[in-house]
Amino acid sequence: MRVHHHWQGLDRGARGASVAMGNFDGVHLGHRSVIDLARRPGAALGVVTFEPHPRQVFAPDAAPFRLMNAEARANRLAKLGVAELYQLPFDRDLAGLSPEAFARDVLADGLGVSHVVVGADFCFGKGRAGKAADLQALGARFGFDVTVAPLLAVGGVEVSSTAIRAALAEGRPRDAAAMLGHWHRIEGEVIHGEKRGRELGYPTANMSVEGLHLPRLGVYAVKVDILTGPQAGAYLGAASLGVRPMFGENRPNLETFLLDFKGDLYGQHLSVAFVEYLRPELKFDGLEALIAQMEADCAKARAVLAAV
Repeated sequence: MRVHHHWQGLDRGARGASVAMGNFDGVHLGHRSVIDLARRPGAALGVVTFEPHPRQVFAPDAAPFRLMNAEARANRLAKLGVAELYQLPFDRDLAGLSPEAFARDVLADGLGVSHVVVGADFCFGKGRAGKAADLQALGARFGFDVTVAPLLAVGGVEVSSTAIRAALAEGRPRDAAAMLGHWHRIEGEVIHGEKRGRELGYPTANMSVEGLHLPRLGVYAVKVDILTGPQAGAYLGAASLGVRPMFGENRPNLETFLLDFKGDLYGQHLSVAFVEYLRPELKFDGLEALIAQMEADCAKARAVLAAV
């Protein structure tokens, strides 16, 4: 998959794609239905999305809400067979384009799209003035087809990033996965931490969760993909998402212990999938109690993951 960070100056091979357009936060089943409608014989499958998320531009002080960072979204889209990812830089200039200017300058003249698919609730242009029906009319004027995908429901519940966030915040990763069509994942680089886990006999891979909507804090059974480096592959693990109350720290991070693994992961990229919530964060009376609980957590995680 090729990633393009602008709509101007594209090579000829990047033009003419049939694209799905939206923010695609989480790349859930509703998003996949939009992407599937963009698959057309003779045209590359593309996705038009925006980085940063528009909400980060218009409400920079709002609480973190994203389900995925840009890296995780790109990895998921690649798995769906997307060939061209147009990750457009969202700023005040792009936001200030009228619906007509966006359709003409970005989609038609810039990207040269042949077909665009959007969800029924899609809005675009300055002040979100353009609706899906407006895009259909503009596509007819500027030479590209437009398909509007109906909203999707699972078990009578409309699939949305909002509903998925609620399930994760309540510690229900399996319910979130039913709407996502895949396990919810946090992806990124392994960074240096306090190395307390190593001292306790449970070395962990530390990852930043900055800017992301956090699932319920606590300990999870997880599946882990090491994406880079000589030990790339699939592993099982137990992960702690939280503020480490035992040590008086309060910046949330993700610490993952990989079962049956030995090696150095600093600087490598991991994808951690949340499978089951095991327990909330606890503050222990001493290190012995903490180590005993970590042993119990790993045993429970192993049993849970064996049945998945």
